[in-house]
Amino acid sequence: MDKKLWKLCTDLKENYRFVELSYDVSPDTPHWSGFPAMTSETLFNYSDGFYVNKFCMVSQYGTHVDAPSHFVAGRRMLNEIGADELILPLCVVDISGKAAANADYAATVQDITDWEARHGEIPAHSFVALRTDWSKRDDLNNYDAEGQKHYPAWGLDAIKYLVEKRNVTAIGHETSDTDPPAISSKLGYVGETYILDQQRYQIELLRNLDQLPPTGALIVCGFPKVVDGAGFTARCFAICE
Repeated sequence: MDKKLWKLCTDLKENYRFVELSYDVSPDTPHWSGFPAMTSETLFNYSDGFYVNKFCMVSQYGTHVDAPSHFVAGRRMLNEIGADELILPLCVVDISGKAAANADYAATVQDITDWEARHGEIPAHSFVALRTDWSKRDDLNNYDAEGQKHYPAWGLDAIKYLVEKRNVTAIGHETSDTDPPAISSKLGYVGETYILDQQRYQIELLRNLDQLPPTGALIVCGFPKVVDGAGFTARCFAICE
């Protein structure tokens, strides 16, 4: 029997870096402000012979996947996302400088084409992550005096470019929303609705994107294959040279 895959596994572990992209899951995990923190209850302890907890949390908690059905009725649920879509070429578009200067910044088509001028065309069926370095902050919501959130994310036209011109499989970002609140508060979740309506999935609340190269890495995303599931906490990591 051919053992090329076993050799590949050994090669990856010995010669490449593995970068964790997900938050630990606990009551302290960053999550969208409209959701409650998770709770847990110990059902069985070691005195019973084994240790089992019951966890209660919303499906989109911490680092999580949004299936297309999250925003659009009739689109794919988690169990309809193929296994071959969970390991993808990874492109990291860095707008952290612009985000530091403007907390309401929305990534543009120009940001994408400037990135491609430096690093080459984004390949079809890839995963594009938006690096803002927002995950380094203690306060991810950045409320103003009126209670309005301020954080950077995707512009709708940039997402449309990735889908219509580059045919990406998925996108991801460090914030808890696809759209900057400065946009969603006026127009609604236009970027998130669009990407999910196109039968793509997305990963929200990524971290450690600053540890990744712009190109050449792989991303691996894992989550339960839930029937009628529009999202779930996800474990994602990158494999880099």
